[in-house]
Amino acid sequence: MAGFTSFVLLAGMRTGSNYLEANLNALPGVACLGEVFNPHFIGKKDQAEMFGVDMALREQDPHLLLRRLRDQTPGLAGFRYFHDHDPRILPALLDDPACAKIVLTRNPVDSYVSLKIAQATGQWKLTNAKNLKSAQARFDGAEFEAHLNAAQAFQIQILHALQITGQTAFYIDYDDIQDLAVLNGLAAWLGLAGRLQAPDETLKKQNPEDIADKVANLDQMEQALSRLDRFNLSRTPNFEPRRPPAIPSFVALEEAGLLYMPLRAGPEAQVKAWMLRLGRGGLRGDFVQKTLRQWKRANPGHRSFTVLRHPLLRAHQAFLTMIVSGRLADQRHSLIRSQKADLPPPGQPFLDLAQHREGFAAFLRFARLSVAGQAGQRVDPHWASQSAVLQGFAGFQGPDHVLREDQMATGLAHLAAELGLGQVPPVTADHAAENALAAIWDPALEEAAAEAWARDYMAFGFGRWRV
Repeated sequence: MAGFTSFVLLAGMRTGSNYLEANLNALPGVACLGEVFNPHFIGKKDQAEMFGVDMALREQDPHLLLRRLRDQTPGLAGFRYFHDHDPRILPALLDDPACAKIVLTRNPVDSYVSLKIAQATGQWKLTNAKNLKSAQARFDGAEFEAHLNAAQAFQIQILHALQITGQTAFYIDYDDIQDLAVLNGLAAWLGLAGRLQAPDETLKKQNPEDIADKVANLDQMEQALSRLDRFNLSRTPNFEPRRPPAIPSFVALEEAGLLYMPLRAGPEAQVKAWMLRLGRGGLRGDFVQKTLRQWKRANPGHRSFTVLRHPLLRAHQAFLTMIVSGRLADQRHSLIRSQKADLPPPGQPFLDLAQHREGFAAFLRFARLSVAGQAGQRVDPHWASQSAVLQGFAGFQGPDHVLREDQMATGLAHLAAELGLGQVPPVTADHAAENALAAIWDPALEEAAAEAWARDYMAFGFGRWRV
């Protein structure tokens, strides 16, 4: 793996990074300079300057220190970087293919217990076993979960950066850092000619006992760990494609600084009618990113909002307006072909409630496959999950307020008050949509909707539409 001009050791506290750094420094032509971007020091404890850059100058321009470190260090220069170090420097490291990434990991329970012992004893390194200080860790479930989440988020950030830039890293676990063959494999990967004859013996392992002997409240630790979903078994799988921000669908009230970001098949007509009744000019749409930015600049203090609708009611509205009507002819044909749906001719009424109910049930099966990425056609915004649409909005700018249809009157009144719009007109409920669904409702439809839009039910706490 020749071609590296520098390296970074991506690790965390109590993962063995001091020991790995010592072994790297034992290789000819390698200089690992400690925690260069630690917020409390530069390189090592109590050091506040490196390469003519003090902490104030580093705070002002961290990239200056990175450049000097690389330019003024003979051979292959690098340093240790933890998740809580200066975040401004991380993109420059991850995006640079000439910077070798060494990723050091450790069982998070072990690293947490080691951290608690070090905090209790004040001993962070051990070079002489005679000076060993002993203590037992006290396990705190909430604190450990935060420790675990931070470690996982850091690893995900690293992995994603490597994937999108087409790079790879040298992964090494705490249990392997004393393996001479692994250490020399790292040297080969870095493109170095030298090899270690033996692992560094300067640093000693501080707490070699079993984990059970190092924790004062072992029962509480075991109970807390049993509650963690280590394999993320409770996740809601998501194979839905990412969505664009849908800016052309946004609607602004010209003289009120109010921007509506519709979720399709929601109460769009009712919200737009309410905006017009505010009496602050007409509605403006057909935005693109440039014109929306211009509108935002011209309306300081603006507010944006969207309105969530219950997934079952939203699905039924999409079914009627987009499928039964024939507006989405290709999807209509797919529904009839794949789900054997019995639908009336486009624009015509159902023969009876049974035909209506069975047709909608077929649509819910079709939508579940569509949202899961198991259909050949795109996921239409009228039945895309509301979670995915909101994430798409966030690609430009998420809404200031996410209201719920069943509390829309209260939410819109608060929003109007924020903008100082004075007398607020009432908002009309979408009784036509509610009555149409009520006529065919049964528990099986509820269950089918919950399967199709499981993310929305979980994310927004939706229950049954009818109880």
